Amino acid sequence: MAMRVRVPTPLRKFTQGADEVNAQGNNVRTLVEDLEKNFPGIKERICDETGKIRRFVNVYVNGDDIRFLQNLDTALKEGDNISIVPAIAGGR
Repeated sequence: MAMRVRVPTPLRKFTQGADEVNAQGNNVRTLVEDLEKNFPGIKERICDETGKIRRFVNVYVNGDDIRFLQNLDTALKEGDNISIVPAIAGGR
């Protein structure tokens, strides 16, 4: 089951500039693995050395932050919208 994944500008160097790519997986973990298989190097920008999503990266499935779902074990189905969004800090 292929899904479209929105890729933020800083990660597009791994996707040859594409802002959306196809990836497969039955959950976010396997989707990230598929992204790595097709776009080597992208996983280390999304996940830390323990395999968890980095603090400054947000992943959304159908507009919901996976941190409030089942994180990497969040189930996916065909037609889901996945977005990888770098966190933006602000302040003075």
